[in-house]
Amino acid sequence: MSTVAPARAKGAIQLIGRSADVVALKQEIERVARSDAKVLITGESGVGKEIVAHTIHAHSPRAGAVFAPVNCAGLPETLLESELFGHVRGSFTGAYRDKPGKLESAHNGTVFLDEIGEMTLRMQGLLLRFLETGELQKVGADDGGRKVNVRVIAATNRNLREMIAQGTFREDLFYRLNVILIVVPPLRDRREDIPLLVDYFLGRFKTASGSPISEVSAAAMKALTEYSWPGNVRELENVVERMVVTLQRSTVEIDDLPSEIKAHDVVALRPKRERRRTVADDLYKRLLDHKESFWSTVYPLFMEREITRANVREVVRRGLEEARGNYKIVARIFNMEPRDYKRFLNFLRKHDCQVPFKEYR
Repeated sequence: MSTVAPARAKGAIQLIGRSADVVALKQEIERVARSDAKVLITGESGVGKEIVAHTIHAHSPRAGAVFAPVNCAGLPETLLESELFGHVRGSFTGAYRDKPGKLESAHNGTVFLDEIGEMTLRMQGLLLRFLETGELQKVGADDGGRKVNVRVIAATNRNLREMIAQGTFREDLFYRLNVILIVVPPLRDRREDIPLLVDYFLGRFKTASGSPISEVSAAAMKALTEYSWPGNVRELENVVERMVVTLQRSTVEIDDLPSEIKAHDVVALRPKRERRRTVADDLYKRLLDHKESFWSTVYPLFMEREITRANVREVVRRGLEEARGNYKIVARIFNMEPRDYKRFLNFLRKHDCQVPFKEYR
């Protein structure tokens, strides 16, 4: 997207851009930050929803207290419960001491629940109870715990209203969270900010690496600006970092860009009425057309929180369609060694990414 740039340096979180969308987003953040109202942030993966949440916190009266992000897609249900609410000693194997959860640690601060749409229904119920009472129920505790004062900001790249209709997200929790809604548009809808983001990331990575790059040619910048950016700002950041690491000259030329950006025309200029290209589209294309392995393409992105459980499920679903419901054939399609079949299934089960295969047979 053209606006949200995650900065890794301490305290250097900022929104980059001058487009009308960015200006409106900054104004909305200023208004929202003054209150304690719950906020729901929506937008595609990689647009910078956590940066928006952190900026709200940084401009709020709670700025001096803790900002605690929690990735709801990155932990199994039992660990997520402990991460949020804490646990008491002996409540499960490995619980050698009492441990406070993020909600307790962020007392008087802000908790950011990323990928809220990936929560199980049971966890949704526990969160709803906390939002209604403000009282912590630690894992293994016999009675209610202390009450805490935290502001809750949630984010998702999924359509929660559709999930409510499907019975996978609680309507009462949705209305608890959706007091103020902020929609972060994708990067392709704010193309005028792309040059600013490129310059920002170039400057940041150059400082760290001592790269000789000093400019991006007009042709290369045109290609960067016209590319569809299915991975949004996160993808742009990764592309710029790769250029800084690999190039040993002062000017970035169009031939230095990844092949998918040089061949952007069909995607970037497609009619708006057509279905937008998704992260799963690009990942599946890399697996089938470029013969990349699941372990080098999808797995590391998921483990590093670059993509969500929903993205992995969609890639697996497409594989099952191609393989007519046979997971062994999916493993071959995803360019795995035969010995990796059980590892693949264990990964899907562990992270709740498995897709029922019978409907594809």
